[in-house]
Amino acid sequence: MERRPKVIIVTDGDEAARKAVERAARDIGGRCITHSWGNPTRISGEVLVSLIMKTPYDPVMVMFDDCGLRDGPGEEAMRYVAKHPSIEVIGAIAVAAATHASEWTHVDISINRDGELTEYGVDKDGLQDLEIGRINGDTVYTLDELSIPIVVGIGDIGKMAGLDAVKRGAPITRKAIEIILERSGFHESRE
Repeated sequence: MERRPKVIIVTDGDEAARKAVERAARDIGGRCITHSWGNPTRISGEVLVSLIMKTPYDPVMVMFDDCGLRDGPGEEAMRYVAKHPSIEVIGAIAVAAATHASEWTHVDISINRDGELTEYGVDKDGLQDLEIGRINGDTVYTLDELSIPIVVGIGDIGKMAGLDAVKRGAPITRKAIEIILERSGFHESRE
């Protein structure tokens, strides 16, 4: 039986996000498709699937970024990866942004910049927003179209006033990944 890699979608792809996601993936024993970073995404869904299938272990973190363009290359690649029959998307990290377009998505839970869980969305700085279960961002619109078991909202990865910095171990990003792994039953499926 062919392995179906377990993927976590990350809706950010700038350099700070790349460093934070790489660090968090390494710390939890997962893998980050480093080639997926870019602002905007510069790699196709087809190429990403090929890279994901070559990873030796799970979970696999994949970054997507539209740089503020609605339905841009990041969301196009995300759709392709999420709908691919050889891949199992176990969750997504929806990253808040100060977007000029009014893109938003539902989130199951958010993590503020202090590492606290909240039913409210959070903004780019990781501060609690005003709406329950919703986050504004620039590569999040497509998430509602996809069957993703859990979507965790967080502020700008690797930033949030330095509270998610790589030198601190990217704790907010790592916590978002850990929540997805826990709620997806990832660890139980390994036993």
